[in-house]
Amino acid sequence: MGGVNGVNGVNGHGGGHAGAPPDHVDRVLGFTIPARHTRGRLVRLGPVLDAILGSHGYPPPVAALLAEALTLTALLGSTLKDADGQLTLQAQTTGGVVDLLVCDYRDGEMRGYARHDPGRLAGLPADAAPFALFGEGYLAITFDRAASDQRYQGIVPLEGGSLAAAAERYFGQSEQIPSLVRIAAVSRGAAGWVAGGLLLQHLAEGEVGRERLDIRADHPEWEHVATLGATIDPRELVGPALPLDRLAWRLFHEEPEIRVLPAVALSRGCRCNPAHIRNVLGRFPADERMAMADGTGYIPVDCEFCSRRFSIALADLDS
Repeated sequence: MGGVNGVNGVNGHGGGHAGAPPDHVDRVLGFTIPARHTRGRLVRLGPVLDAILGSHGYPPPVAALLAEALTLTALLGSTLKDADGQLTLQAQTTGGVVDLLVCDYRDGEMRGYARHDPGRLAGLPADAAPFALFGEGYLAITFDRAASDQRYQGIVPLEGGSLAAAAERYFGQSEQIPSLVRIAAVSRGAAGWVAGGLLLQHLAEGEVGRERLDIRADHPEWEHVATLGATIDPRELVGPALPLDRLAWRLFHEEPEIRVLPAVALSRGCRCNPAHIRNVLGRFPADERMAMADGTGYIPVDCEFCSRRFSIALADLDS
């Protein structure tokens, strides 16, 4: 029987105290299976999800789609080793209910929003899957690595029937990494939203950056891990009572070793503030700033992520 080993610490079970989220909610947990050259991520979102969704008052189908997108963002963003690096996920479509969805992740902080057409939403069946809100379009995933000043973007069609399937296609086509993605999100009514996700990836030789000797999707090591990962139940992903490290153990307990990385706390983080906006506006020429201003000498700026409105005085920028 294998064991779960901590690497620089391990996320404990802790149930938290009454009124506070347990320490395995709003967390992402990384792990590796050395014998199979596999890395994984497990994430569960609760209050952070409510904080992001609550800023907009989305209809339930739109909220469900954004909840899935935020879960995928946490899974992918947490693979960045650079604390100042950023992962941006953007879906853009035509002819659907949601024509634009944007999420990003930086050092555990997440934000996101979706733009939708209420008229088209009214025309959808009540039981339509979240992915059905998209029209024809693409999914763009961008990794900005601040330490190396490198930016990499991959774009794939929004196909496959789910965001999870589109993400698997992205890794298969853009990075040639066999991957398995599972996502679940559910509304608990007055108790708020909860979502969870699993990411598994086969990395030959077990390390990012080393030459990949074999990237076949039918590699025996990968087939074994993917088969086990696919047994995960959506209820396990969203069940806040089950610690993430126990979930990893449930899936892969027959392996000789599972190495669990320190859990990363997740939070809502919108970087909009008056100082930042002044700094951005100050880069524009004076005549363009004048054109942006209203009749009272202020430039109105809306933040789509947090639904806040800022009014920046032209006089402040000129000075």
